[in-house]
Amino acid sequence: MPRGERPLDAGDGPLLRFAARLRELRHKAGSPAYRQMAERAHYSVSTLSEAAAGRRLPTLAVTLAYVCACGGDPLEWERIWQETAADMDVPELPAAEPGQRAPYAGLAAFRTEDAEWFFGRERLVDQVLRRLRGQRFVVVIGASGSGKSSLLRAGLVPALEQRTVVFTPGPRPLEECAIHIAAMAGGTPGRWYEELSADPANLHRALRRTLTAEPPGSEVVLVVDQFEETFTQGTAEDAVFISALVTAARAPNSRCRVVLGVRADFYAHCTRHPDLVEVLRDAQVPVGPMSLEELRCAIVRPAVRSGLTVEGALLATLTAQAQGRPGVLPLLSHALLETWRRRRGNALTLDGFRATGGLEGALARTAETFYDGLTAAQRDVARQVFTRLTALGEGTEDTRRRMTKTELDPTPDVRVVLDRAAAARLLLLDHDRIELAHEALIRCWPRLHQWLTRDREALRIQRRLTEATDLWESLDRDPGALYRGATLAMAQHATLTPSRREQAFLRAGVEAAAIEAARGQRRTRRTRQLATLLAVLLVAAVGAVTVAVRAQQQLTRQRDTALARESSDQAVALRTTRPALAAQLSLAALRLVPGAAEQDGLISTMSVALPNDPGQAGHTQAVSSVAFRPNGGWVATGGFDHTVRLWDITDPLHPVPGPGALPHPDIVTGVAFGPDGRLLATAGRDRTVRLWDVRDVRRPVLVRTLTGHRDIVFSVAFSPDGRMLASGSYDHTVRLWNVADPSRARLLSALTGHRLNVKPVVFSPDGRLLASGSDDHTVRLWNIADGRRPRPLGVLEGHRDFVDAVAISPDGRTLASGSDDRTIRLWNIADPRRPVPLKALTGHADVVTSVAFSPDGRLLLSGSNDRTARLWDMTDPRGAHPRHVLTGHLGAVNAVAFSPNGRLLFTGSADHTAQLWQPDVAHAAALACSLRAHPTITEQQWRAHLPGVAYRPPCEHG
Repeated sequence: MPRGERPLDAGDGPLLRFAARLRELRHKAGSPAYRQMAERAHYSVSTLSEAAAGRRLPTLAVTLAYVCACGGDPLEWERIWQETAADMDVPELPAAEPGQRAPYAGLAAFRTEDAEWFFGRERLVDQVLRRLRGQRFVVVIGASGSGKSSLLRAGLVPALEQRTVVFTPGPRPLEECAIHIAAMAGGTPGRWYEELSADPANLHRALRRTLTAEPPGSEVVLVVDQFEETFTQGTAEDAVFISALVTAARAPNSRCRVVLGVRADFYAHCTRHPDLVEVLRDAQVPVGPMSLEELRCAIVRPAVRSGLTVEGALLATLTAQAQGRPGVLPLLSHALLETWRRRRGNALTLDGFRATGGLEGALARTAETFYDGLTAAQRDVARQVFTRLTALGEGTEDTRRRMTKTELDPTPDVRVVLDRAAAARLLLLDHDRIELAHEALIRCWPRLHQWLTRDREALRIQRRLTEATDLWESLDRDPGALYRGATLAMAQHATLTPSRREQAFLRAGVEAAAIEAARGQRRTRRTRQLATLLAVLLVAAVGAVTVAVRAQQQLTRQRDTALARESSDQAVALRTTRPALAAQLSLAALRLVPGAAEQDGLISTMSVALPNDPGQAGHTQAVSSVAFRPNGGWVATGGFDHTVRLWDITDPLHPVPGPGALPHPDIVTGVAFGPDGRLLATAGRDRTVRLWDVRDVRRPVLVRTLTGHRDIVFSVAFSPDGRMLASGSYDHTVRLWNVADPSRARLLSALTGHRLNVKPVVFSPDGRLLASGSDDHTVRLWNIADGRRPRPLGVLEGHRDFVDAVAISPDGRTLASGSDDRTIRLWNIADPRRPVPLKALTGHADVVTSVAFSPDGRLLLSGSNDRTARLWDMTDPRGAHPRHVLTGHLGAVNAVAFSPNGRLLFTGSADHTAQLWQPDVAHAAALACSLRAHPTITEQQWRAHLPGVAYRPPCEHG
C-alpha cells in the first residue's frame, strides 16, 4: 500500500502554501495516481510527487506539467509560481554570463549586426544574390512571418559588396527615402524631399552624383523592407516613391539596384501601379516555408554557437510542428527564446519548451504575463497602445503600424507600459518611434485580436481623428481643419480614449461649433430687433414699407436655410439612436426649406441598416457586395468575413436575417442572383466561383464550385436568360461559363485583352454584349452572342486610374463606368464598335467603387470611398446631373444596387453594414409620419433644434 503524503501546515510559509495549493488542485481533479499523472505530464513519478512535498520549490516547467496533468489553468499557475518565487527570492531563469546574448531573436527580425547568428536561409540568400547580379530590380515576396526581413537584413545585406541603404517606407515613404538619401549623399532631408517630389528621377541622379568619386563599377543597393507599408496609408506620394525606385533601377545609365521585401497579401496592391507591373514579371523571389534541414539548421546552429545543446526530443518536436507552415518563423523564434530562458544548465529541453506554452501558446503567454503585471490604469494604456499600433486591413490582414511617442500622452503609466512591453520583446522602441515586434502578435494574442474585432469601427474613427489632429497641428491649428456637425458628434461618441492632443482638437471643434451657434443666435436676435425696428419704421414712414418687408424676408430666409441645414444634419446623426426625433427633425427641415440638401437628409434619415451585430447574423467585417433577388423579397450580401448572408426584406423597414451564413474559404468579392432568382453566384478571393441553389431561399444548397482562375475573382454576372455566367479576375481574364445546368456548369471561353486586373463585368440587356473594367484604366466591350467564340469590340479609354465599376442602362445604349480617378464616365454604346464618350460626372471625393442603373434607366446610383452614395438624373445622359447625396455610412460604400421595382436602393459598406434606402422623397416623408414619428417632438426639443421657428410638429399638420 503506497504511503500517504506528509500533512502540510498552510501557514508554514510561501513554499508550504504553494505545495498545499498543488495538493488541493490534485484533490479537486479526483486525486489521480502519480503514475497516471506521470503518463500525462512526461515527468517521473518521483519528480511530480516531490513537487508537492513542500521541501523545495519545483521548477516552473515541472509545476506547469503537474498543473496540466490535473486539468488546471497554466496561466494562473505561472502567476502563482512567480509570486511564490518572488516571496522566496528565487530567480526564475538561469542568469546569463556577462556579455552573453540570447542566440535567438524572438519576435524581432534579425538585424545586419546579427548576421553571425542567422542560419537556415543560405540557399535563398544565394538565390537572391544571383538574381540581383543579373537584374537591377528584385522583389522578395512571402507571407507574414516567413522571415523576409531577416533574410534581407541579416542574410542579403552582409553578403553584398556594394554600398547599401536599408529602410522601411512607413506612412510617408518619400520622406523616409529622403532621410536616408540625405544621410548618404549629404544635404538636408527637407531639400531631398522637395527634389524627389518635384521629379522622381532625381533619386537616380542623386545616386549617380554620390558615386562620382567611386570606381566605375561601384553601385548602391536600395533595400526597402516591409514595402507593403507604402500602401497602408494611401497617400499621394506613394506613386512618386514607386516611380523613383523604378527609375533609379531601370534608367539606361543606372548605378543602382533595388530590392523590395513585400508581404504576399499585398501583391495585388503592387499590380495597381503600372511602373511596378513591368518589373514584377521577372523580379520575384518567393520566400516559402523552411525545409526540414533548414529548420534544423536555424534551431541548432545558434545554440551551438552559444555553447548550448538542443535536446533531440525538442528538435524533433519543433521541426514537426513548424515544417510546411509559411508564417511560423516568428512563433518558432519566440518559443526558442523563451525555451532558452528556461534552459537546464547548457541544454535547451523539451520540458522547457512545454513550459513556455508551446509553439502556439508561447507568444500569447508572454503577452498575457506582461498584461497581468500591469495595474488597471496601465492595462487601459496597454489597450490603447497596442490597438493604435495596428493598421486595420481593408481586404488584407491587419498589419503593424509605426507611430511616434507624441501620439501618446507623456504619463508615468505610458512610460511603464512601453518599457515593460519592450522588455518582454513585444514592442520595438527606436528613439521617438514605436512598433509591434512582429505582426504575429496580432494573430496570436487572443486579447489583442478581441480588442481589434470588438472595437473595429471605433478604432477606424480614432485613426481618422489622429490623422485629423496631426493635420490641424501642422496647419497651426487652423479652425478650418476642425471637425464639424455629424463628424464631430461621431468622433466624440465613438472614439476610444483620445489622447490629450486629440481631446484638444475635439474641444476646439466643440468651441467652434458653439461660437457658430452663438453667431446664429445673435443673427436671430438681430432679426427680431430688425423686425421691431421695421415695425416702428412702418408707422413713421409708410414709404419705406416695401424695402423693410424685403429685408425681413431675406433675413428670415437666411435663418431658415441655416436652421434647416443644421436640423437635417442632426437628423442623420440621430437616426439610429433617436429615430422618432430624427424623422421629425428631417421633415421639419424639409417643410422649412424644401431644398436638395433637406431632401437628401430625409432619404438618409429614413434608411434602414441590416442588423450588423454578429449575434443577429450580421457581418463582422466590411460588406463587399450586395444583390437583390429578381423576384423580390430577399437580398444577398457578401463580406470580408468570408460569408454570404441572405436577408428577408418583405418589410423593408424591418429586415430579418435569413438562414445561416454561406461559408467561403476567403473574402467574398461578388454576389449575383440569376434572372429567375433560383441561382446565386458568389465570387471570392480564393479564386473560385460558387453556385448555390436558392429555390428554397431558406435552405440554400451549394451546387457547384467553378475553378480555373489563377487569381482573385472580383465579380460575377448572369446573362439575361440565365444560361451564361461571366467572372472577372485579377488573372487579367474574363471567363464565360455555361450554367444552364448548374450542377454541370462548364467553361465556355476565356476573354483576354486586359493588361491588368479585371474587376467589374456586366451583360447588356439583350445578352449579346459584355463589358469589363480593369486596372489598366479601360473598359472593353465584347460580342458574346456565341459564348464559345467571343469577339472583342470597342475599347473605352478616358479614365486616368483603375476602373472599379461598370453598368449598362436598361435600353442598352448608355454605359456608366466608375474609377479610382473619382469620376463616373458615361458612354453611348449604341454602336459598340464605335463607343462615344458623353460626359464625366464629378462630385465624389474619393474612389468610385460601384454604379447601378434604375430599372427605368432614369436614375444612376453610385457608391464611393468618400462614404456617400449619390443619385444622378439620367433622363438625358448628355445632361446628367446630381439629384441626391446619401449619407449615413461610417465607411467606404463598396457596393450599390436598385430593387427590381426601383423603389429601394441597397448599399454595402466597409463599416460592416448594408442599408436600404427609400429614394422617393414623398414616399419617405409618408413613411416617416406613419411609422417613425412617435412620440411627437416636444416644444422643448423643437426650440432646442429650431429656435425662432413656430412650434409645428410636421406630422400633425399635414
